[in-house]
Amino acid sequence: MQESLALTRLLNQLFGPMVAAAMRVVGLHPAHPATPIDNTFALEFLVVFGLIVFFLIVRLTLSVEKPNPAQQVAEMIHEFTGSQAESVIGHGYERFQAFVTCVGLFIVLNNLIGLLIGFPGVETPTGNPSVPLGIAVLTFLYYNYHGLRVHGPIGYAKQFAGPIWWMLSLTIRLYANMLASDMLTLAFFSLIPLLVPTAFLGLHFAVALIQAYVFMLLSIIYLGLAVSEEH
Repeated sequence: MQESLALTRLLNQLFGPMVAAAMRVVGLHPAHPATPIDNTFALEFLVVFGLIVFFLIVRLTLSVEKPNPAQQVAEMIHEFTGSQAESVIGHGYERFQAFVTCVGLFIVLNNLIGLLIGFPGVETPTGNPSVPLGIAVLTFLYYNYHGLRVHGPIGYAKQFAGPIWWMLSLTIRLYANMLASDMLTLAFFSLIPLLVPTAFLGLHFAVALIQAYVFMLLSIIYLGLAVSEEH
C-alpha cells in the first residue's frame, strides 16, 4: 500500500467516516473504510484550496495603480484564456471564461505535482484515470447544458449532439501521458542521481503544460459548437 501523505492522514481523521458513509449511500464500498481518502484526492484538494486562496488574495488586494505580483499573474491568465475563448466562441465568450480557466489551472497544477514524484507518497493526480475522467464528464455536462439552454432540446438535437468519444479520448490521453511521464522520471531518478533526471523533469513540465492547454482548448471548441447560432 502506498505511503499516506500527512495531508491524507489529516483529511481522513477529519472527514474519513463522513466520506465512507456517503460512498456507501451511493452504493460504493471503499477498499479501506477507515481511510477512504487517498493521496490522489488529498493532492487535488490541495490544488483546489491553493487556487481559492490565490484568487481570494487577488480579489482582496486589487489595485489599479500598484498591482501586486499575484494580480499580475491573474491578469496574464485572464488575458490568455480570454483570447483563446474569444477566438473560438466569439460573442458572449465571457460567460464561459471562468469555467475553462478553472479547468485549465486545475489540470496544469495537478500535472505539475508530478515534478515532485521522487518524494514518498507523491503522485501525479492526473495519472489516476478517475481524475481526467471526472473533469471530462463535468465538461461534457457543462457544454451540453449550455447548448440546451441556448437552443432548446429540439434545436440542439438538430444542430449539435455533443459527442461522447472525445471525453474518453481526453481521459486516456491525459492519464496516459502523465502516467508515462511519472514512470519515466521515477525510473531515471532511481538509476542516475541528478543530471539526466533533471532533463526529464523539464520534459514532464512541458508535457504538463501542453496537456492542460489541449484539454482546455478542446473544451472551448466544444462549448463554441454547442452555443453557436450558425452552422
